[in-house]
Amino acid sequence: MTPDIISLGELLVEIMRTELDTPHKVVGATYKGPFPSGAPAIFISSATRMGKVFNLTSGFIGVVGNDEFGISIIEKLQKDGVDVSQIRISDNETTGIAFNQYNSDGSRKFIFAVGAAGETTPSDINDYYFEDIKCLHIMGSALSISENSREACYKAIRKAKEKNPNVIISFDPNLRPELLDFELILKICKPVLEMTEILFPSGEEAEMLAGMNDSIEACQKLLTFGPKVIVLKQGKRGCTIFTKDNPNGANIEGFKVNEIDPTGAGDSFGGAFIVGYLAGWDLKKSARFANIVGAKKVEHFGPMPDTTYEEVIKLMDNYL
Repeated sequence: MTPDIISLGELLVEIMRTELDTPHKVVGATYKGPFPSGAPAIFISSATRMGKVFNLTSGFIGVVGNDEFGISIIEKLQKDGVDVSQIRISDNETTGIAFNQYNSDGSRKFIFAVGAAGETTPSDINDYYFEDIKCLHIMGSALSISENSREACYKAIRKAKEKNPNVIISFDPNLRPELLDFELILKICKPVLEMTEILFPSGEEAEMLAGMNDSIEACQKLLTFGPKVIVLKQGKRGCTIFTKDNPNGANIEGFKVNEIDPTGAGDSFGGAFIVGYLAGWDLKKSARFANIVGAKKVEHFGPMPDTTYEEVIKLMDNYL
């Protein structure tokens, strides 16, 4: 059997400042890490942990270096239940690293050492791996990190469609201007948007993709680009779901928790939403489930928590 849910792209470790507003240039200040990371990897970790009860399987396509950072990523994904047979170990590059600075205004600043994270190529996309696919998840960061990675994403979409014409293509723009020029980012996202069924933008990303200054109007415009469902991620405020039948959007209130670390919350949210969708839940139930998964993530320091489906379901009853 090959996976039901596949994601691909950058695998890296994250090394984080432990105090707010401490620039990377400050000599001697403290970092904490390494933590297994990479936006598509966080997504697949979440989808795998949440999908076990539905017998949904998952797999990841990517590259790490032949080093202990790479081992830590593979071991975390294996622990969660992700098939790692398509993760290639490179002897030419070290595992990618992201140094993360948190600021009190909620912003973050990254320094990337891309390494093997950008080494995924079209040759890593094997036809047989898509045989049973139900959902392919694409991240904008995987499109931006290198041309080879971008072409691998495009090939994966083609193969997924060939194997299953009804496959769900989900897309999180995850725009990274620090990796590529903005105009080029828009250009490379366009062919993915046209094939996307479920889109997961933040408000800023929706506005950038649609060329508008209002996130609600931007999502309404993005519905004309191809997606059937747009899930606007709004952090603590939850999310708003837009469809052609409901272009004004349905807001699903956020789940309140004590925030420790927001990194990876949106990717965890996306993985959980896809599981609910594949399980046949309606959009609102899928969104409530995803809101809790995203909220539980921010209670955990590091991008990939160990939250289980059972923990989330216990909270669903009291979440209106």
